[in-house]
Amino acid sequence: MASEEPLEPLSDSSDESSQQEPTWIYYRDRPEWNDVVPVELNEGPFPVVAIAYSDRFKDTFNYFRAVVLKNEISERAFELTSDALELNPANYTVWQYRRTILKGLEKNIQKELTFVRRIIEEHPKNYQVWHHRRVLVEWSADPSSELRLTEIVLAQDAKNYHAWQHRQWVLDTFKLFDNELEFVERLLEDDIRNNSAWNQRYFVVKQTSGFTEEIINRELSFTVNSIKKLCNNESAWNYLRGILAHCKTGLNGHPVVEDLCQFLDDKKTEAPYYYAFLVDRMEEMMQLDASKRQVLLPKADEVLQLLATKMDPIRREYWLFLSRYLNSQFTN
Repeated sequence: MASEEPLEPLSDSSDESSQQEPTWIYYRDRPEWNDVVPVELNEGPFPVVAIAYSDRFKDTFNYFRAVVLKNEISERAFELTSDALELNPANYTVWQYRRTILKGLEKNIQKELTFVRRIIEEHPKNYQVWHHRRVLVEWSADPSSELRLTEIVLAQDAKNYHAWQHRQWVLDTFKLFDNELEFVERLLEDDIRNNSAWNQRYFVVKQTSGFTEEIINRELSFTVNSIKKLCNNESAWNYLRGILAHCKTGLNGHPVVEDLCQFLDDKKTEAPYYYAFLVDRMEEMMQLDASKRQVLLPKADEVLQLLATKMDPIRREYWLFLSRYLNSQFTN
């Protein structure tokens, strides 16, 4: 099936503003709607917070409620949903009814995808429009435009949750993972702190190769190289922990991790994330070998006191809580 029109970067709103909008005609003044009795919103005699809707908004939705009550499946009802969505693109009921009409009239799905893309350009964090697009892709079984669309949206906002959610759904549903790691690495080259990109990398590994020994070694090397470039990067440290959760050595013993710790010790690094990692390593060792508690517990407490007073005082209470917790767990 042919995909929608070629995807270029999202349009500049200034270009659209230069186009003069046609004169608006209220539905109550349109002869072709004379047979419909508009249905006003009933909020009761004493609405708690009455919303000051515009006349255009009230007129459009009065007629929308009327066609829904009639279950009218027609071209004019379809155009009415377009006007209603222009006024409130987050209205789930309008989107749902639009889908009913799309099915009933057997409308062109590719034209609808183009319409949805225009809404996404203006409202990229609107859950309802992304859900509508997902349904359309399911109906057409054609994901050919989706990765490019989400790439464009993420280029404008690299942490757009809705775009990432849609992208993950497309990748997993249609098994389009082939070039995804390369895409993620490009994002991390642009912004090594991009937590969404680190999360996407974990998602791709989990859904494709899984965490075999070979993959664990590859991911540890990738992450350690990133940390060596920028030690104060919480996203990379979180990713490191996530990978080590699948490693039989745990937080201690893997040569790549031991090399990283030695590297940071030699540089006398005082990054809070590294020191927090050291505490976790010591906690793991104390859990596995009780004979080490007498030596490691004072060291862990010393690090936690440094975090609380010098390195990360904004989370002072958390570090002091962790100190009390470790002492309660490992003091004989």
